[in-house]
Amino acid sequence: MKFNRSVIETMRGRQSVRTYDGKSLSDADVNTIVDFINAEANLIGPFGGKGKIDFIQVDKNVTDKGIKLGTYGFIKNPVGYLIGTAKNEKYALVEYAYIFHRLVLLVTELGMGTCWMGGTFNRNSFEKEIPLNEGEFIPCVTPLGYPKEKQRVFDKALRFVVKADNKKPWEKLFYDATFNSPLLKENAAEWETPIEMVRLGPSASNKQPWRLVLAEDRQTCHFYIEHTPNYSSSLGYDMQLLDMGIAMCQFELACEELNLDGSWLVEDPNLAELNEHTEYIVSWKRG
Repeated sequence: MKFNRSVIETMRGRQSVRTYDGKSLSDADVNTIVDFINAEANLIGPFGGKGKIDFIQVDKNVTDKGIKLGTYGFIKNPVGYLIGTAKNEKYALVEYAYIFHRLVLLVTELGMGTCWMGGTFNRNSFEKEIPLNEGEFIPCVTPLGYPKEKQRVFDKALRFVVKADNKKPWEKLFYDATFNSPLLKENAAEWETPIEMVRLGPSASNKQPWRLVLAEDRQTCHFYIEHTPNYSSSLGYDMQLLDMGIAMCQFELACEELNLDGSWLVEDPNLAELNEHTEYIVSWKRG
């Protein structure tokens, strides 16, 4: 998958869009989405699993099958949705979000608006639109459309409610060699921008559950999740695992743009963890 301009700038500028102008997507934009979904390489996650994403166009939030898609009133005038399915397993959910977010960033670059939705949509209505294999469910969806110019009052009010613009500072998220030492920006060297892209990434309720530890030799960055107790338990899956997939996507794409070659591996460094809610997920290693 190729971006036509700086994906770092796309990540810096992306915001959730909840109000759209209702205009149909251009044929070129639809073709870009379909081409992405049909290219198998785009759907392979960092652990080798294959994701599944569907694109659905809607008219007044009704599909061509006549199915009314429920989003609990937060989304206005979408003309399409991206929907995917995954198994309710830790790494399957991480991979799902990683793959899904790559497409989210691609359509953002093209001028479309998106909004990650994990708990504010009616799964039953969406499940009538796409086939589900045994053990699969829909972890999240995003509406699609061109942002409405006068959307700002409504969207700004929602962003205030969910504290979307209140990103945690570095010292609350990133650590130097161990969890006992916060990572200072000036000590991050070439990793500063990829790590900052993690900080700026979207997350459920803006909880920002990712915790990164940059190894002392500066060759490896370890990704941990600090679970928010009981968050999303009523949904039957750990929504914050999706946030980790988003974080991995943001980090890797920034590394690619900056020619910082590396790869993902699951190799727990067995660090003394931050607290009982912290869990190791994956590491990015140079070379």
